[in-house]
Amino acid sequence: MKNPNLRKLAEIRDALNSKFYEREKQVEGILVALLSRQHMLMIGPAGTAKSALSVELAKIINGTTYFQWLLTRFSTPEEVFGPLSLKDLEKGIYKRVTTTKMPEAHLVFLDEIFKANSAILNSLLTLINERLFYNDGSPVQVPLMSVIGASNEYPEEGEGLEALFDRFLLRFEIDFIADETNFVSMMKGIGQTQEMPSITKEELTQLQLLTDEVFIPDEVYEALSRIRIELRDEGIRPSDRRFKQSLSVLQAKALLNQRQVVNIDDIEILENALWETVDQISTVSNVIRNHSQNAVTQSLYTIQNEATDVYYSMVQDHSPEAGMEANVKMKALLADLNQLKTHNQSRKADINGLIDKVTSMQHEILDRILDPYYFEAQKGKRKSTSVFF
Repeated sequence: MKNPNLRKLAEIRDALNSKFYEREKQVEGILVALLSRQHMLMIGPAGTAKSALSVELAKIINGTTYFQWLLTRFSTPEEVFGPLSLKDLEKGIYKRVTTTKMPEAHLVFLDEIFKANSAILNSLLTLINERLFYNDGSPVQVPLMSVIGASNEYPEEGEGLEALFDRFLLRFEIDFIADETNFVSMMKGIGQTQEMPSITKEELTQLQLLTDEVFIPDEVYEALSRIRIELRDEGIRPSDRRFKQSLSVLQAKALLNQRQVVNIDDIEILENALWETVDQISTVSNVIRNHSQNAVTQSLYTIQNEATDVYYSMVQDHSPEAGMEANVKMKALLADLNQLKTHNQSRKADINGLIDKVTSMQHEILDRILDPYYFEAQKGKRKSTSVFF
């Protein structure tokens, strides 16, 4: 797919991954949310780069309006939606001045979103779900693309926040950096001063339209149906609406990996979409991974077997011709692996591991091809062996 905007999208993902350590899933999630015009929630302790990631993304997209706010129990509608117009109020018109506030933003970050009180909640729900803001009773279409929500904790039951929680199709848990090498790199500021790529609002809009055109094959629909049945057997019942909305997420993930067709393994991202309560996360993840990873796993298994066969065939046939042929086949297998990695970033670690193994086999083959004494020695072995028998 030779689209320059897709190249920019790949550059943005790489740059964000270089700047934010151990946030690959969240980076993918926030870009998928943006492409699919869905909303994303990050749940985790303070100091885990939730707001920093959102701010950085807003800087990258030129021409968009960004709104960020920290909600508290005492936040007022004026803070989020704008103050009342005093001139209109004198005329008995209840109208808000929305300049620089959420109703005029393309990208929104709301921190501690579950602190939203009832005075804010109803307008927030309508704005997020329907992209409408009622000003003096009249519905106004808003330019909102995505809301990125963040919270240090899950909403408590009985607080009336279920509807707000449901508005976020993608939900990611986030934690502190686990790997010590990454932690030290973060402390040193490695990757923090790099020049970040950018994309215009118009280019992003084109990508969003392109996302809508990504083809979903029947095998993906059938897999989703099987997942729905298995989840139902476990007592987990995502709504039909949530499944329907998830299709746009699959299309966005495929486009992010520069494909025009959804693959079975794209379904893996739905482990962040099809659960409703914390105790369901593990079960949903297991069910979805059983369906999504089969295709990539099978490809890796096939390539590994082919590489092993090529290597041992070359060991048994000691001729230079066999060595050259084996080298060509190894190159082809490595090309397949790199292509697989490009389209399956979530399995990057597994694919890189096999790339290392196949590369090691290829190097040994090349060493034997380039060694002038190797084949002469093998010839001598064959002669002595034939005499012996």
